[in-house]
Amino acid sequence: MTQFSRDRLEQALLRIADPKGEGARACLTVYAEAARGAADAADARARAGVTLGALDGAIVSIKDLFDVAGEPTRAGSKVLADEANPATADAPAIRRLRQAGAVIVAKTNMTEYAFSGVGMNPHYGTPGNPADRARIPGGSTAGGAVAAADGMCEIAIGTDTGGSTRIPAAMCGIVGFKPSRQRVPTDGAFPLSFSLDSIGPMARNVADCGRADAVMAGEEATPVAPAPLSGLRLGALQGLVLAGIDATVGRRYPAALDRLAKAGVRLTDEKPTLIDAMVETNALGGLAPPEAFLIHRDRLARRGGDIDPNVRARIARGGEMPAADYVDSVRRRAELVRAMDGALADCDAFVWPTTPIVAPTIAEMSDPKVFAINNGLLLRNTAIVNFFDLCAISLPLPGDGLPCGLMLVGRNGADRRLFRLAAAVEGLFAG
Repeated sequence: MTQFSRDRLEQALLRIADPKGEGARACLTVYAEAARGAADAADARARAGVTLGALDGAIVSIKDLFDVAGEPTRAGSKVLADEANPATADAPAIRRLRQAGAVIVAKTNMTEYAFSGVGMNPHYGTPGNPADRARIPGGSTAGGAVAAADGMCEIAIGTDTGGSTRIPAAMCGIVGFKPSRQRVPTDGAFPLSFSLDSIGPMARNVADCGRADAVMAGEEATPVAPAPLSGLRLGALQGLVLAGIDATVGRRYPAALDRLAKAGVRLTDEKPTLIDAMVETNALGGLAPPEAFLIHRDRLARRGGDIDPNVRARIARGGEMPAADYVDSVRRRAELVRAMDGALADCDAFVWPTTPIVAPTIAEMSDPKVFAINNGLLLRNTAIVNFFDLCAISLPLPGDGLPCGLMLVGRNGADRRLFRLAAAVEGLFAG
């Protein structure tokens, strides 16, 4: 860190408070005084030559679904804001961040209950995309991505059940990481899907994501050394992930692959039939909808009219899935997870576009039919990673126009190796 933590914090707070910016929509709770105390403590340690680690003094925001002791956990919901009891303790991931010296500046806006890839919230407002304020930020960790991109924080902590760190990262032109789900405890994070939820960071670079991920996973946050690109084996996924890509993604993704090939990366076209098997399994109803229905069925019955209609419809569908189909889906998925791990064994990583489209406008997404179509497109490529229990990182694709992302996908447990690959690709794209 080249500046004192307190100085960087004050700059972040100014951006949050700027009436011309997105702070009011991106940050739902601002911890100004507590953050100042934490920043001053970090600076005092630095002057004394003492450090709590790689995140000491870093300015961090957290998604609105994390427990913070003494306050209700809203998860972007008016219902929970009314009814939730104050949390008795910080979520373990948040506790680890504090213990590492992170300065938590704000809780950030999100899709209600984290159940869409769009990032719109009718209760607290929708933060505008940094590249074009008339466009969606992506979700569900919408406020976190905008906060990180706009300098309201240095690192934003979110959750990822079907792409909720990687989609907004791609939409907002930053880096987003989804870990192997078992590495970071999800206790104290309001759930969407017990089977699929994971906790990951977003930031303006790979190194900051790597530091935050290591701290939350309880690992030593060592610097991310870029892996050599020459001879790297990347499998470029074909088929479903390339269907319906728009002009921007269709231009910049192949250009990125060309740059990788010229840098000595060995690219192979991969057409795993496992993706077709995933689609067939999810046709039974998926895992997230019935699990979300279990979590929200009482709330839906009592106060369904107070829930975002787009979210309410997705939760309600989960109640229509027969129990036998849910059990069948769980069993099929376990088999497919094992098979995909084997399919990745011959590659250092798979690669495909994070999303097939750039951010739609907020206005066009007000039509429920358009919302449903685009939400499906935004989630399609990222949700594959969650289904197959893999780790993945989204990097900004270089080029002109609206932001979009390149996703590198690794085997479960290969997270730190994936960060090294991502750092190398990030360096190539910056050159």
